[in-house]
Formats: sequence, C-alpha cells, structure tokens
Amino acid sequence: MNGTLRVPRSRGAVSGAALILLGLWGALIPFVGPYFHYAYTPDTGWTYTSGRFWLEILPGAVTLVGGLIVLVSRYRPVALLGGWLAAFSGGWFAVGSLIGPTWARMSITPGQPVGGSMLRTAEQLGFFTGLGIVIVFFATLTLGRLSVVSVRDTKLAARAGTKPAEPAEEKPAEEKPAEPKAARTGMRLPGLLRGRLAGETEKAADEPVRSAPR
Repeated sequence: MNGTLRVPRSRGAVSGAALILLGLWGALIPFVGPYFHYAYTPDTGWTYTSGRFWLEILPGAVTLVGGLIVLVSRYRPVALLGGWLAAFSGGWFAVGSLIGPTWARMSITPGQPVGGSMLRTAEQLGFFTGLGIVIVFFATLTLGRLSVVSVRDTKLAARAGTKPAEPAEEKPAEEKPAEPKAARTGMRLPGLLRGRLAGETEKAADEPVRSAPR
C-alpha cells in the first residue's frame, strides 16, 4: 500500500512546469502589462491595488506554489494537494473578476480594460477567464494522472517491497565419529614363550656363518 503512494517525478513534470509559468503570468501581468498597452486600469506599471492583490497576485502565487508541489513531490497525496490548489486558483481567476465587484465592503474590482474592443477581449481572456480555464485544465490533468494507480506504479511498489534474500549461514561441518578400529585377529603368545623365541633369534644372529664343507 505504501509503495503505491509514491509516484515518479516525471508524472507531473509537464503539468507542474505549465502551472508554474501560468502562475507567474497571472501574478506579474498586471504590473508589466501596461508597458505593452495590455492592462486594466490603473494602466501604469507596478501599481498595487487591493483588487489586483485578491484577483491576480494571490491566485497567481497559489498556482505557482501548487505547480512547484506537483513538479517536485514524489508522494501521491502531496502532489494531489498541489493539483487541487492550482485548480481552485484557476477557478478563482475565471470567476473572481465577475463576483469580486459584488462584494462592496471589500472593494475587489479589477479595474477597466484599456484599448479597443478586440484588445479588451484579449485582456479579459489573458488576465482572468482564459487564464483560469487553462490553469484548471492543467490542474485537472494532473489530478487525473495522479488519481490512477497504473500498472507501472504497481510493479514499482512490488519491486520496492521485495527485500533481497539473506545469504544462508554456513553451518560448521559435523565431525564424524571415529570408526572403531578392527580388532586384531590371531592368538597372542604368552610372554615367557615370546622371550625365549627372541633370545634364540639373537643368538643365531651372533654366531658366525659356517662355510659348508667342500
């Protein structure tokens, strides 16, 4: 079970990198867009407003964090958390500019898009609605890939759970009991008789050899 909770980092590499880039775009475009005449009011660079914080900076930062989690995490529940963070942030990008102005006490307004009708449509898509839909797409793609335990994940988990067999301990060789020596056969001569035979043998050896008569 624990083995299937781990996933290779390549599983969320593309989606994680895309979410990081989209989060950077969403958080920075209100500050750098005015230099290219692509902005909401106030159309001056690096101007902070509460509307930009709640509608662009905060969801962009959360998307960036979610993408980083998806990119670097090898633990399935943590990577899923990153995907959910990005998905909620993308949803807020898509609808925040529409429901934010209804909260009168918080004064969450994105401002007014600048330029002609075509440019205003592009700004609405690039700042909010279109950006949110693309973020939700990559986030749900990540959630789908991480929610399914593939055959490869099962094989990797089984391989990680198999421990190498320990070498068998060598037992010392058992010493065989010594075989009893075979009993000698034959009759033993009494000690007195053996002494006489030994004395006669020595005398015969001391006597000179007599030459036979010619």
